[in-house]
Order: sequence, then structure tokens, then C-alpha cells
Amino acid sequence: MAEHNDKKKRPDDSPLSRQVGAKAERKLEAQRQVNKTIWFGFGWFGLIGWSVAVPALLGIFLGLWLDDRYPGPHSWTLMLLIGGLMLGCWNAWRWVSNEDIRIHKKQDKHDD
Repeated sequence: MAEHNDKKKRPDDSPLSRQVGAKAERKLEAQRQVNKTIWFGFGWFGLIGWSVAVPALLGIFLGLWLDDRYPGPHSWTLMLLIGGLMLGCWNAWRWVSNEDIRIHKKQDKHDD
């Protein structure tokens, strides 16, 4: 019975010590990944920007071609621009969401 109480009072079994240990481990991991500088972040912004811009530009070009070939009361260019923007925003959101999930899984792994 005395051993059971001693185990309960050990500081390395407390939730606080586990939390501090996990944070220290994450900090050490971040220090190991020095190659991820501010330029890495700017690269992600550029990648996300292009993932929105490319479908929008493709929509514009296809819309201009359709407006030239099949003129009508509604603008194909405007409709396909909006569709391209929606597709690009969905694609960027999916990439960011997947990256967030990956980061949280990595943190949860270190917390255990």
C-alpha cells in the first residue's frame, strides 16, 4: 500500500510534468527543423495563392473562348471566373486543412 502511494506522488507521473515534457520535446523538435525559415512560410503563401489563381485564370480563358464562340445573354467569362475561384479556394482550404491535421497528429504523437 505504501508503494502505491509513493507512485502516486512521484512528480514524473503528474499531468503537469507530462505536459511540460511534451512541450520541451516539441521545442527540441522545432530547433532540429531549422531549415523551415520565414522563406518556407512565404513559399506556402505562394503555393496557396497559385492554387487559387490558376483555376481562376483557366476559367477566364475558357470563358473568353466560349463568349467568342457562343455569345449569349450571360457572360461565360464571369461564370467560369467565379467557378474557378470557388474551385481554387476549395483546393487551398483542403491543402491547409490536411497540413493542419498532419501537424496535430505529430503533436498528439509527441504528447503520448
